[in-house]
Amino acid sequence: MDQLSSLKLLGSWADSHTHRVQLALKLKGLEFDYQEEDVVNISPALLLHNPVYNKVPVLLHKDRPVVESVVILQYIDETWTGNPLMPADPFERAVARFWCHFAEDKLAPAVGAVFSSSGEGQKAAVDQVHENLKLLECELRDGAFKERRFFGGDKIGLLDIVLGCGSYWLAVFEEVMSVKLVDPESFPAFHAWLRDFEEQNEVKETIPAIDKLLEYARGVRQMMLSLSSSTSTSVPATAAANTTGNDDVTIDAIDASTNSESIEPGRGGKERNEPGKIYLPVIDGGLRISTTPVALRSKQGGGGEVRPRAADR
Repeated sequence: MDQLSSLKLLGSWADSHTHRVQLALKLKGLEFDYQEEDVVNISPALLLHNPVYNKVPVLLHKDRPVVESVVILQYIDETWTGNPLMPADPFERAVARFWCHFAEDKLAPAVGAVFSSSGEGQKAAVDQVHENLKLLECELRDGAFKERRFFGGDKIGLLDIVLGCGSYWLAVFEEVMSVKLVDPESFPAFHAWLRDFEEQNEVKETIPAIDKLLEYARGVRQMMLSLSSSTSTSVPATAAANTTGNDDVTIDAIDASTNSESIEPGRGGKERNEPGKIYLPVIDGGLRISTTPVALRSKQGGGGEVRPRAADR
């Protein structure tokens, strides 16, 4: 079996966790087939290969599925040992894994909350982002990653991939939400790292164009504001509650008639087309936006559907 047919990635174009896997494969010099997934109307392939979570990304290696992006990254690194992503030293590997967990558990939910909240809630989220960036800044300047160009050393490593594939949303949210998240004067080491990361050819080949991400984020934000003004459910609060850090593109289903919130991560297909519910794509803890503009249905479920303009897929 040739390499192309033995490696296949199921992913979504605006999903930072998909970008992690794409970047790792490129850094390893591996060819792979790619299948774009509709994260609302989930494909039979995704249901088959990730029946537990129904999420992207999924890497198929010789038709065997590997799921969860950080797990996939480590699988790639252990299977193709050239150009390693993880340090050779066990302690340094442990440090890299710790900060990967920090990125998922602390930084990502705070950044997601900036987009999905407003007012005092958004101010608190911005403050939390800054507190988390201070920790990374200290590690880059005086801690475990002192005097390194990248977290992985002279080359991009696992932690660079986890942090970098998602950090582009910082610039997007700064523009869309009119906030300042990464001030070069406050976070010079982090800013320099991010600049160097984004200048790598493999990164440029992986991350979507900023104007495409801006267009999509504005479309989602406008839909959230429209929903907030047309229902008594607090859309920003609903979205913020879902910034869990899960390795998932998530969608909240809000019952418009009862104002009850039903979180149904990963469900799709016919089960999602229920009258009386508004399906809202939100930013999750992994800095991702659901990549399909989702229908907004009336309370009676009878009228037409309103779809916000979003970036072309």
